[in-house]
Amino acid sequence: MIIDAHAHIFPAIQGRIGSGETTGIGYGRAQVGFAIEQILPPYNEHTLFTPEMLIANLDWAGVDKAVLLQGSFYGECNAYAAAALYRYPERLIGMAYFDPWVGADREQLALLLDSAPFRGIKIEFSVATGLMGLHPEAQLDAPGLEWLWAELEQRRLVLTLDLGAVGSASYRTGAVRGIAQQHPDLMIVIAHLAQPTPAAEADAALWTLWQEQVMLAKMPNVWLDLAALPAYMPAEDYPFPTAGQYIHKAVDLIGPARLMWGTDQPGLLAHLNYPQLLRLAKHHLTFLSPDEQALVLGQTAAQIYGSAPLRNL
Repeated sequence: MIIDAHAHIFPAIQGRIGSGETTGIGYGRAQVGFAIEQILPPYNEHTLFTPEMLIANLDWAGVDKAVLLQGSFYGECNAYAAAALYRYPERLIGMAYFDPWVGADREQLALLLDSAPFRGIKIEFSVATGLMGLHPEAQLDAPGLEWLWAELEQRRLVLTLDLGAVGSASYRTGAVRGIAQQHPDLMIVIAHLAQPTPAAEADAALWTLWQEQVMLAKMPNVWLDLAALPAYMPAEDYPFPTAGQYIHKAVDLIGPARLMWGTDQPGLLAHLNYPQLLRLAKHHLTFLSPDEQALVLGQTAAQIYGSAPLRNL
């Protein structure tokens, strides 16, 4: 079983981040605030990524399943994701978009989780492309959010977090530690291996912050995914040797059972095609035993994202 623990689908780019609205303008381009960025390969007239496109990539690479995540950059698409989960239940696992800083409450969360087969929620908290860019005052450990973590824990669901760049205002390692300690049955996944970069590695204080966040996964209810690592190495090309070094370092700190392979497709398809992304992961995992490689490539994701109860199926 191979599972991509970090993927996206969207019918159009229609989001908002701190620098402004995000809008797809065709052939993989998006207008981000006042800038135009090439965020996907320029293959399609409309800048979108359908579940059928994602599954075609899975088939091309021989990947069994993918976990659908959402964020404010592409825009909320809970209904679109839910429809895909109903259509392809054997191939897709889904996480809901939920912004607790826009007046969302327990009733709204229950309505969302009871109306679709979501396995939990993803909060993209980063300053650059996430909710802290929209809500600078937001605090993950605010007392007013205690109900949210308790509800997810009671439902045995998953909380996936993107905490942004090392050292940024959204990089709230202590807050996540507190949530994990207070809610030991809440499964927490930190995306992007906590975002290691050569620039962070070159700064002793920042590198300490990165290692501290990775070591949250020494707690029994915290894991990390490996999505988007090539994007953090702009000076490198395949096989992105520094990404391999960071994976090796994370294994030294927390062990392979706390890590899950993920790609962040379709954004990473601007760096490598999908079979190459899988080959890259396997290349960087050769120092592990076959059983340990299997954990990273899918077994752990199946246990974490697959263990939460499905509703209304």
